[in-house]
Amino acid sequence: GLSQYSSDPHTEWDLSTYSTRDQVLEAMRNLRYKGGNTFTGLALTHVLEQNLKPDAGARLEAEKLVILLTDGKSQDDANLAAQTLKNLGIEIFAVGVKNADEAELKQVASEPLELTVYNVLDFPLLSSLVSKLTQVLCARIKEKSNKEAADIPVNTGPQLSPTNLKISSVTSKSMHLTWSPPLRPPKKYQIVYYPSKGGVPKEVVLDGAVSALHLSNLSSHTEYLVSVFPVYDTAVGDGLRGVTSTLPLSSPRSLRVSELSHNSIRLSWKAAQGATQYLVLYSAAPDGAED
Repeated sequence: GLSQYSSDPHTEWDLSTYSTRDQVLEAMRNLRYKGGNTFTGLALTHVLEQNLKPDAGARLEAEKLVILLTDGKSQDDANLAAQTLKNLGIEIFAVGVKNADEAELKQVASEPLELTVYNVLDFPLLSSLVSKLTQVLCARIKEKSNKEAADIPVNTGPQLSPTNLKISSVTSKSMHLTWSPPLRPPKKYQIVYYPSKGGVPKEVVLDGAVSALHLSNLSSHTEYLVSVFPVYDTAVGDGLRGVTSTLPLSSPRSLRVSELSHNSIRLSWKAAQGATQYLVLYSAAPDGAED
């Protein structure tokens, strides 16, 4: 599977789109470069929420590997998003080109860094990494696959995945989430939320016995994407997703002018809910206008 990103990540094709090597290579040849910003954190969250799910071709029993290719420093918090993936058992390899920040590559990548971090001076030099990276990836998959896995069914369904996400009590700064737990209680839940038009993903980790969360300190009049992931010892169930917008800040209403004199006026209005201060702007009317 492959996604490109700038400020808005975009899935080019899913894990299940192509079934042969030649098809993948042909898709690569037809790929158009996406220029723009470098919101790496948002891109990694996109990979988790969109590309590593069963409906995109991800199999629960398969090892999950992400290769990040970047030529710049991230403009959002890539480390937090990367840590979310790593906490879920997803291994990250970081490949930097040209102006990539090597310190950031080392933060994002999984251990051991000598196997997962690569840096080259220009794009043509990427070809020199192919043989080594292929060997390392295959060896890591074999090594992880040989480890004894817990007896978790391959078919998730209601057994491993929560259902019925409800978003309620929405205000300009907060919202309340509830969901129905899966038949098999998870070890914990990971809740990821961020503005749909781009922003730093934030996450909250809850005990698996909890099935509700109150989100606060949100931006007003903003559409948020919310995901709830159940986390087990060696697997992650399919996540719940929801979208809702916080309310706009309330405005003062019914402005009235009274007690006019030659050099003063009195203003009154109906209060704006939640306001702690008011800013009043006034200026003389332009020439020719009514005094």
